[in-house]
Parts: sequence; structure tokens; C-alpha cells
Amino acid sequence: MQMLMTPFNPSMQLSPQSQQKTLAYHPPKGRFKLIYQGLILPNLPSPLHYINFISLIGQARVPILYNKNILKRKALDTASVFVSSSPHQASQLNSYSIQQQCHFDRGFKFDEIDEIQGNFPNFIFQRKDANLSIDMRVHTLNVLSHYTPLKWGVFEHWSLLCWCEGRITLQNQCYEIQGMGSFEYARSAHLPYMPVCFFTHQVLNLDEQTQILLTQARNQWDQIVYSRLDIRSLNGHVENHKEQVEFQIQRLYPKVITPNSKEMYLPREFFWQIYRDGKVYFEVKAQSRGDYKFGVGSGFVGSFSYVAYWNQQIFYGESGYIEYIDTRPLLWQERHETPLLELKEIEIQPCMLKKDEK
Repeated sequence: MQMLMTPFNPSMQLSPQSQQKTLAYHPPKGRFKLIYQGLILPNLPSPLHYINFISLIGQARVPILYNKNILKRKALDTASVFVSSSPHQASQLNSYSIQQQCHFDRGFKFDEIDEIQGNFPNFIFQRKDANLSIDMRVHTLNVLSHYTPLKWGVFEHWSLLCWCEGRITLQNQCYEIQGMGSFEYARSAHLPYMPVCFFTHQVLNLDEQTQILLTQARNQWDQIVYSRLDIRSLNGHVENHKEQVEFQIQRLYPKVITPNSKEMYLPREFFWQIYRDGKVYFEVKAQSRGDYKFGVGSGFVGSFSYVAYWNQQIFYGESGYIEYIDTRPLLWQERHETPLLELKEIEIQPCMLKKDEK
């Protein structure tokens, strides 16, 4: 079953004199003990709606990332891989002992289940699982979104537009996938503590050429750490906006208790507005599908339908992708929100974790 068949020409890239050659890409080494990798494919048709493949090597002392339930012997010996789509499945989140179950000499191999192989510009993401398996070839383009590092170079995060082709097997049903995705990588020193308590990262493909990234992070006092819009396309166009990028939640689901014992509200209806020269330049109004599932750091992923306005055009979509983590005190979570809706559709799925081998 062919899900997406947009033509793609690998020559549609920027010049080889690109920043891509200078990007860091490596397993834990030196001061960089913590490594994040992510592959996100939004706007897939039903029943998938999206696919993500997120690996975290090491447990950071950051509220939005720390999940005590998956710890092995210690934080720096713990790796996790979270692979999900819109339908709930068992074993979406697996945790591993780095010393006993992982091999990073040739790619990233997590036991015999999850694996990332390759280097710029070509990668392969694989999961072997009876409920949800993935075999995806990823071709990264020189279309870069770079998130400002912290001082002294202790943290770095970048994202590349990529073209994905492969196969998803869900409950014995095979789906052939082809389309734009986002390939992400971050590295960090093992810092004592970072008070980043709110994070949302949203990805949508407006059309066959254009991808949107919307990201906001806040600290424990509800102050914005950064808020930004990235617009990028297969023809190499990139623009980012860091001023007047507003994210608001209109309606929430009732409070949930996460598997790692955090209290959290999840958004049901929300919107973004980005202003330029006093006028709305870009806008997205979204409604959650109610398919949130726990497994990205200490929070959730899901999908949403949306209406977007940009460049004097209106775009409609059924399958945007959202990561949402809110560990702020409840007074901040509740402060600006309207009354809650009754919980009718959402189902929070407990995750089955892979145990250490004895």
C-alpha cells in the first residue's frame, strides 16, 4: 500500500559547501555524555498519521527529559528508544543498559531490536518488533535548523530536512512510506541541572515541498527560554523566526498522572501566531486527535489536525506531529487556560520496558 508518492530528486539540495559537513555526529564521547537522535515523519495518512523514532543515550538532569522509571544501574548507563505511531501499541518505549545491551562502534545498536546506521547524507532506522516495526532509509538534505548552543559549547541541537523511504509494519499490515521528514541530533555534557520544565516541538508538512517546525521551551518560572518558527523546503529555502512567536492553548484535557508520577495537562486545542511588522505572518490552529502516548523524555507525543495560514494561502492538514512535556508547577500549567474538557477520546498507554538481561 503506497502511502505517499511525491517525486523526489536527490539533486534538489544546496551546494556541497554546506554546513552539513561540519555538523557533529557521534556516540557519547569526551565531555558529551548525552546523545539524542530523532526521526519524525508527520502528515501520514490514517491509521499511521505520523511515525517517530527517538533515542536518548544517557539520562539528563533536566525535568523535561528525566524518567526515573527507565533507569538501569545509573543515569549514564541508560539508553531508551521510543518508536510510535498514532495507534497505541505495546513496547513503544524500550530501555537498555548501555554497557550490557548497546553497541556504538558501527552505528547505534540497541540490543537486537533498535538500530541506526549510516552517516551523512544516508541513514537507516530500523526497529524489529512484533507490534510495530520500521525499516526506513533516510537521505538528509543540506537544509538546516540550528538551535543556539548554551555558553561554553556544552549543548548543541540541530535538525535537517530529510527525505524518507521505507516500510512500516503495524499489526501485520505493511505500509510503504515516502515523504519529507525531520532528522534531529543533539549532544550535551552531563550538566548538574537545567531548569527546562516545559517543551513542545511540532512538525507539519504544509505541502509536498514545505516543512514547518514550531518549538517553545520554558523554565520552572514559566519564562520563555526560546520560541521559534522554522520554515524550510526541498528547494533549499530556509527561514527562522525567533521574535513574536506566540503559542497558546485554548482547551486542555483533564490532568493525567504520567507513568513517572508527574501531574500534567495535555492540550486539546491550541494555536501559534507569528507576527512580522505588526501583522500575522504565520498562523496555525490545531486540534489534537487524542492519541497522546508517553515515551519522549518525561512527556508525550501525538498528532493533530490543523488549519495554517502563510504567504496569503490557507493549508489544511490532518496529521501534524506534536511532542509535549510540561513539568512546571500546576499553577503555571493552569494559569492561562480556559476550563477543561471532559476526557472522551484520550487514552494514556502504559509503556512496557525491556528489562536487563540476567
